[in-house]
Amino acid sequence: MDKEITIYDIAKVVGLSPTTVSRALSKHPRVKEITREKILNTAKNMGYQSNIFASSLRKKRSKSIGVIVPKLNSPFQSSVMAGMEEIATQAGYNLIISQSTESLEKEISNANTMFNSRVDGLLVSKAGTTDNIEHFAPFFKKQIPVLFFDRVPEDNNCTGVVINNTQAIYDATSHLIKEGCKRIVHVLGNLKINVYSDRLKGYKYALLDHGFVFKEENVITNDLGEESGDRIVEKILKLKPRPDGLLVSNDTCAASCLMALKKKNIKIPEDIAIVGFNNDLISRMVEPNLSTINYPSYHMGEVAMKNLINHLDDEHHEILQKTNTITLRHELIVRGSSKR
Repeated sequence: MDKEITIYDIAKVVGLSPTTVSRALSKHPRVKEITREKILNTAKNMGYQSNIFASSLRKKRSKSIGVIVPKLNSPFQSSVMAGMEEIATQAGYNLIISQSTESLEKEISNANTMFNSRVDGLLVSKAGTTDNIEHFAPFFKKQIPVLFFDRVPEDNNCTGVVINNTQAIYDATSHLIKEGCKRIVHVLGNLKINVYSDRLKGYKYALLDHGFVFKEENVITNDLGEESGDRIVEKILKLKPRPDGLLVSNDTCAASCLMALKKKNIKIPEDIAIVGFNNDLISRMVEPNLSTINYPSYHMGEVAMKNLINHLDDEHHEILQKTNTITLRHELIVRGSSKR
């Protein structure tokens, strides 16, 4: 095997002390630019590899932050992680990303891996089957900060970054009612996930405040993927009288429903007005464009990461314990799919 190149080998070649080489490799300001360039070029030509692991042990910091999400193939989560990555890179941290695939068992495994990888902090959006957060106890015990986003445990001791899901769906339902809809179907995911149960509350409150009666048959819980539209539309068209408003808990599924309805020669928004959720790219690619709730996903990633890093940089480690929930603003965006 080839010999591992060390700073002492580089020092011999450039004719400088190992201390100067070490400082140059870590971009210390006391090393002149011309000297630093000489050392960096020599190190590169010699095939030098920085021993990040050894450096982390010395500093008791891995400079890595773990992220656990329910699904990686989600436009929403992708946007959140882009926001996180931007802030983490600026602060000199790397991300270790994993997905729970909506499974508590997988989430527990992910948490154990992150803990054993000695991440400096952890950002989590809960799996759909996660009822408690006991598997994060090792982090709390070692005072490794854990911050939740989007799907946050109903535990006041946890810090979370969310939007007001109840108010968001209240706004969307009220909009459909003002556009003349009298029979509004609400399509949403697993009601064990508080994001969806909170949205159902908003739907109920809006109906009540506008003098409508809530009917159980107008709530459809379903997988919200892009293949779900045909199945959901079949259920909708069996309802009597036929619904004239449709509220869907993500844009991918809402777009799928829109296309399925158009295949049935149902006019949007004249026959059925539609509102989605998230303001994903797909909402602006279908015709008519989808009305939707703007969920500031990229900003959520930025805010979550900034708070975590601020906590890591705080010597007293008190920020997360004193902070409860950070609620970001949502916005109803009205487009062609619901404007009559």
